Amino acid sequence: MIDTGLPEPIVTFAGYKGSIQNCSALTVREYVNDVILFFRYIIVTRRGEKPERVEMTEVSLAPLDYELAESVRPDEVYSFMLYLSSARGNGVRIRARRLSAIKAFYKYHTAKSRRLTNNPAKDIDSPTVKPALPKYLSLEESIRLLKSVPKDSPNYQRDYCILTLFLNCGMRLSELVGINLHDIADDFSKLFVTGKGSKMRVVYLNNACRNALIAYLKVRQAKATEHGQPIIDKQALFLSSRRTRISNQMVQTLVYRYLDLAGLGGRGLSVHKLRHTAATLMYNEGEVDVLTLKDILGHEQLTTTQIYTHLTNKKLEEAADKNPLADVE
Repeated sequence: MIDTGLPEPIVTFAGYKGSIQNCSALTVREYVNDVILFFRYIIVTRRGEKPERVEMTEVSLAPLDYELAESVRPDEVYSFMLYLSSARGNGVRIRARRLSAIKAFYKYHTAKSRRLTNNPAKDIDSPTVKPALPKYLSLEESIRLLKSVPKDSPNYQRDYCILTLFLNCGMRLSELVGINLHDIADDFSKLFVTGKGSKMRVVYLNNACRNALIAYLKVRQAKATEHGQPIIDKQALFLSSRRTRISNQMVQTLVYRYLDLAGLGGRGLSVHKLRHTAATLMYNEGEVDVLTLKDILGHEQLTTTQIYTHLTNKKLEEAADKNPLADVE
């Protein structure tokens, strides 16, 4: 939840991002924090102080109103970007994100709320961000990860099912945690997840996913009557030992544990890397085309999905071999 004690220009902007554009609470908070830092920088520099010598979190935002926001000049935005790089050591991705937040703030207040007419960030180019190739597991490593779940563990079926869905479907963490029982089709052919921006999408299930789900649901049902203790979150698919919906943190913890057990720890792998793994395996090994992969992953833009086309030259080599002139000498 955004602090309503913040200056009105920020509060109304945050409300727009959250309620109209359906951004997640985390995304809204990031936008707000970036805009706050920018205006603290403006306030400090206009007082004649050097921002690198000031504890920015202690700078009051009381001076921020629409008049101050209107008065910001493009050269001050450029100066802020230099400050991020030189004084705060922000890399290109963070600088690009902060500038994007400033642009969004001014775009909202000039085009939507119309409380401002000046947009000092409009013509400022964002730092060029080179897309980083995502880390992922190979097919053999993915199998090792699945086999790392001890079969004598009381949570074997649950944890195995979680890993199976991640590696086969490419779900986001929040999507998996948010699955309810009624989201699963009666024949286990598909389920529905809620993605970014509260958008629903269909996830089709293969045999591995169906079998893992069926096995887990049998255990889940048994736990419903175990020791006479009721399930608290009755609709939640994945439950904690307290019979409540499993948390993001718990899923992250168990994934790290099994990565270690599989001998895959210490490589910067995470829950999100399992999503990358699913996408990479589907594209490189399963011959899923990039347009289909875009829909499977729930990406808004094709450019987001295209990063997986640069992970290997395997498909380029195969394409060369498939040329009908390949064997003509």
